[in-house]
Amino acid sequence: MAGPIIWDEKTKATGKKITVDPITRLEGHGKIEIFLDDSGNVQNAYWQVPEVRGFERFCIGRKVTELNQITARLCGVCPGAHHLAATKAIDGCYNAKPTPTAFKLRDLFYNAHFVHSHIAHFYALAAPDFVLGPASPAANRNVLGVVGAVGLELGGAVLRARSKAQRIQAIIGGKATHPLMGVPGGVSTTITKEQQNEIKSYAQDLVDFAKTSMQVFNDVVLGNKEYVDIIANKDLYYQESYYMGLVGKDNALEFHDGPVRVVDQKGAEFDRYDAFDYLDHISEAVEPWSYEKFPYLKKVGYKGLYSGPDNGLYRATPLSRLNVCDKISTPIAQEELERYRGFFKDLGVPCENGKPIVNFTLATHWARIIEMIYAAERCLENANDPDITNSDIKQTDLVPGGRGVGCVEAPRGTLTHDYTCDENGIVTACNLVVGTTNNNGPINVDVCRVAKALIKNYDVSPGLLNMVEMAFRAYDPCNSCATHSLPGQMPLTAVIRNSDGSIYDTVSRD
Repeated sequence: MAGPIIWDEKTKATGKKITVDPITRLEGHGKIEIFLDDSGNVQNAYWQVPEVRGFERFCIGRKVTELNQITARLCGVCPGAHHLAATKAIDGCYNAKPTPTAFKLRDLFYNAHFVHSHIAHFYALAAPDFVLGPASPAANRNVLGVVGAVGLELGGAVLRARSKAQRIQAIIGGKATHPLMGVPGGVSTTITKEQQNEIKSYAQDLVDFAKTSMQVFNDVVLGNKEYVDIIANKDLYYQESYYMGLVGKDNALEFHDGPVRVVDQKGAEFDRYDAFDYLDHISEAVEPWSYEKFPYLKKVGYKGLYSGPDNGLYRATPLSRLNVCDKISTPIAQEELERYRGFFKDLGVPCENGKPIVNFTLATHWARIIEMIYAAERCLENANDPDITNSDIKQTDLVPGGRGVGCVEAPRGTLTHDYTCDENGIVTACNLVVGTTNNNGPINVDVCRVAKALIKNYDVSPGLLNMVEMAFRAYDPCNSCATHSLPGQMPLTAVIRNSDGSIYDTVSRD
């Protein structure tokens, strides 16, 4: 079913700079700038984020209880992640914890969100590169091209599965896309027995669909030796970074709640901390050519755009979470994790306590499908919990004032919301470290590495440039979420219009 890897006809670059703008199949905006030397080989390449949003700043002065509504509007792809992280931060501002039933409802909601998000990325954003081939015509490399290749039956199953995951979110969250459920110390509404039974049915269907998606990956990617050779090629999509992710009991995979664990390039635990103390463990560097910050591990420091034990860049992705965790708590996903790890052991990947550390960036797609299975299984577990319909869903007698930090694993990586509010519940400080932001440095490293490996002697083609784009696409970046502040120095022009739409004035910033 996979498209053949056939390089399209190369042409000669006409100058020393190649710009891919806009880059495609991501949320938000971005571009890639590739700089050639006198021989026409790649000297350097950058993943550049030329958009800016001011969420951190305009959250200040608002009621802290509004922030899980405001930040959910960062984008339409991961509103559930921002809503839950914000709600956990609001809990902290009220010194509250959710009731057991509220926690389970939040968890059920959030795992449904994970399924829906991972389906969107795998089928709509990543699959065109594998089903149709990296060098297929650009007009075909989209979700419609994928449906045309795999058939209407699978295409319809994708839409139905996303709809069911969205329906679970709507039942619990009040709305599917911009949820309303989070309140300090709980959730806003209960679910009925009838709704519980409806969710059970949807959750079982999601488990079945996630298993189907794994079979699609096996057939399309692992069943194609050319793709396997690309995935396992250390000259292409490969990076020895630190890895970050939340873990649960016995270092099990966790999306919702737990300490942050960091492992090094060989898989050994490097750091572990409570999310409230994140500022003691990570910091954010700034480069003048991007509106997106560059987080790094404080223990190591920031040395620039390369990965290795002496530079603090880390990755927070599905690949990272499987490198960080020791096991998965649900049976089908654990079985797939063992198969995944066995595959890389057979390739000779070194192991730490029997666990291979996987540095191959394109393996992130495989990890994402395993996570989809886990999230679907967790939905089913929570839906079958008899306590899920209890009425004890929120704390009472809450008093605002202080600092709260909410941390979850967003589909794209570790997400941290940090709020401080006064005794009236008004926000006085706000900081967000978004899933994609964590990966900003490593995305640049991968883009540069792939560009250097593929573009030689001024030879370039749409297929080769798409191979460079595949380096960032594995991270499923969400730039609308990640560019929430103003570190960059790019030209900005504000256009002021009259009521009839005509231009009144322009204000430029160089």
